[in-house]
Amino acid sequence: MRGRLPALLLLCIAAAAHAAPRISIIIDDMGNNYRYGREAIDLPGALTYSFLPDTPFAARFARAAHAEGREVMLHLPMEAESERRLGPGGITLQMSEAQFRTTVRNDLASIPFVSGVNNHMGSLLTQNTPHMDWLMSELNAHGGLYFVDSVTTRRTVAAKVALQHGLPTTRRDFFLDDDPDPDVIRRQLARAFAAAYRHGTALAIAHPHPTTLQVLAAVLPRLHEIGVELVPVSQLIAVRLQRNPRLWQASLSPSPQVAKSSKR
Repeated sequence: MRGRLPALLLLCIAAAAHAAPRISIIIDDMGNNYRYGREAIDLPGALTYSFLPDTPFAARFARAAHAEGREVMLHLPMEAESERRLGPGGITLQMSEAQFRTTVRNDLASIPFVSGVNNHMGSLLTQNTPHMDWLMSELNAHGGLYFVDSVTTRRTVAAKVALQHGLPTTRRDFFLDDDPDPDVIRRQLARAFAAAYRHGTALAIAHPHPTTLQVLAAVLPRLHEIGVELVPVSQLIAVRLQRNPRLWQASLSPSPQVAKSSKR
């Protein structure tokens, strides 16, 4: 079964009558594990890697990814409704504005070659407009960064506030591996590819889990067979904003999939 493309992907080929759809895949939670981090960097194609701040291997693998022409992001830990421990570099509602901004600056400095930021957890913080104002203002001050809302709660205002601050921004459409079963991951990939065919683009988030890496290693070299182009997140955002500057308001489905995991 491993390596077999789901039937839905073959249907996508028959349905394609326009320019190749584009998909971006962010590999989150990079930096804590050497083995799986190395395997993630070794995957083929224009993947984007998002690194947790001040983790043992983040800087090393960020440099490695950049050297191979991959895009690097900061996976910024934000307070969740679950009160789960954030780890180094987390931002919370309890922080003063000065503490908040200093933490964000230090997090950005800990990851070399950062092009953009997305939230790690954040189901509580991304609902808070004043704190999202602080964040987007700080990101703006660093120039040239984009923001991806990981959509860990339906009540998020993060992408909306980012757009108000003039930051290039978009929202995550699919989580690939909340369920680590390989068949589920393949089905999620198929959904992302089908959505890209319908809408022109799709943005998926995955993690450096063993089964995820196995599925991606099998599927990514075959994207040409289904006519899907894997692009860095910055390119996907540019396409979306060119088509519609307020595209953040519209997800690929009425309600973006929000993970049920307590870590969100």
